[in-house]
Amino acid sequence: MNKQIIIAPLLALITLAGQAQTKTATVTGYSPALKDGTLVLAGIGISGSVVDTVQSGRFAFTLPVEELSSGFLSLVGEGCPNFSFSLMMKPDVTIKLTGTDCIYPLWKVESPIPEQQTLNRVTEHCRDVIKELIQIVENRDRVKLDSISMELTKQQMDILSSLPVDAASLNVLWRISRMLINMKDFPYVEQLKDLEKSFLARAPKGFEAELAEIHTYIYPPQVLQVGDKAVDAELFDMQGNTHHLLEGMTDGRYLLLDLWGIGCGPCRMAEPEMREVYERMKDKLEIVGINEDKISSWKNSDFSKRIVWKNWNDGKMGSSISSRYCDEGAVPYYVLISPEGRILWKTVGYGIGWFFGMAEAINGPKQDNSSNLGFVVRHIEANADCTKVSFRYYTKKDYKFSIAKDSYLTANGKKYKLTSADAIKLDVDNYPEVNAFTAKEEYIGAINYTDFTLTFEPFDTIPATFDFKEGDGEGAFVIRNITIGK
Repeated sequence: MNKQIIIAPLLALITLAGQAQTKTATVTGYSPALKDGTLVLAGIGISGSVVDTVQSGRFAFTLPVEELSSGFLSLVGEGCPNFSFSLMMKPDVTIKLTGTDCIYPLWKVESPIPEQQTLNRVTEHCRDVIKELIQIVENRDRVKLDSISMELTKQQMDILSSLPVDAASLNVLWRISRMLINMKDFPYVEQLKDLEKSFLARAPKGFEAELAEIHTYIYPPQVLQVGDKAVDAELFDMQGNTHHLLEGMTDGRYLLLDLWGIGCGPCRMAEPEMREVYERMKDKLEIVGINEDKISSWKNSDFSKRIVWKNWNDGKMGSSISSRYCDEGAVPYYVLISPEGRILWKTVGYGIGWFFGMAEAINGPKQDNSSNLGFVVRHIEANADCTKVSFRYYTKKDYKFSIAKDSYLTANGKKYKLTSADAIKLDVDNYPEVNAFTAKEEYIGAINYTDFTLTFEPFDTIPATFDFKEGDGEGAFVIRNITIGK
């Protein structure tokens, strides 16, 4: 069966997010090498948009900013690299960029902001390797990309020890430390630990939260796995009221943790389906949204304000939750917890139809359908003649799916072959025809489903649980621990 999963690596997507700031920072730029019509993309944090178009080699724009903030700039046009670089911004400050070519990440940056001087020193120290990295990205040389990226990381770590501890240097250290989430064999762990100790000893007051978050990446607590008992954490809502992560479970409902980011496209794509399922399942399901952005961005986001379930933040960009529950540093990340407080499944990314499938699984026979949440068992009939299993598959309208004719059940240490199918054809493309929900948002549209039944050889002895496997081919998946009877 085909699955369409949408994942957003952290800090990877640029989307337009609502802002409420009134103060601004100004950025101007000039290079005679820039072509007219080159697009200028910029923003604060990871949220941004097109802010200007180059004319006669020049561009200028303002961004809303209430306090010292890290922003980014990227130029899209002929000769410009597929790259972006950081700028420190502050209200009522003008930053001037100048160059003679299109390699804007290496241009001269003139700014009165001390933290920008810190970034300038990092760039100057790493100039040669940044230039090489840009060339490798442009040439799409994946073989060399990993090694040169790691060389850049090493050079950044080498210069950090001689820089002041400020918002800029901490942001660089933060980005490096986050690499440990997905890179278990990071080669410079000891140097990173030494850097953290140095920063901790030299840091002025006011950076305690940032340092604590970096510490969780370098010395991560054990990540909870499926079957483990969920652990609590303290978060707060937009009004500043304190809450406990697991408080929604006191009334016997399931709890879905939704870790998300403002600049995450798949997080926004998932929201309409989640909202519909939440309204239908309020008596059995609670959702806690855990935002991974800075407090100011979270509170000022129009998207954040429309969330109808619990919308909380830990003030640490989600690290108190992600460090305990998440195996990957990407969003959206979902964790379903049973009314008894056990983790039932965890998954990263979003597939259209997943939450309708999750609701079916909660209402139907007990099962682990986390390998494809849109595909769920609804009913089982087991007798001496055969075993019939009724399924429902949710997906986007016009998305195709197929079921392999060599699918089977496993129980009692034995395989039980598929003998027939009702309402679908095997080994060919099928399309869901019954509408479950039609979202107003174009990128979701209609979510449809198909009901069908597969008949298998009878069990020798009817088991308490069994597994379904969709053949042994590449991409085959299973629904595990399907319980016969409630």
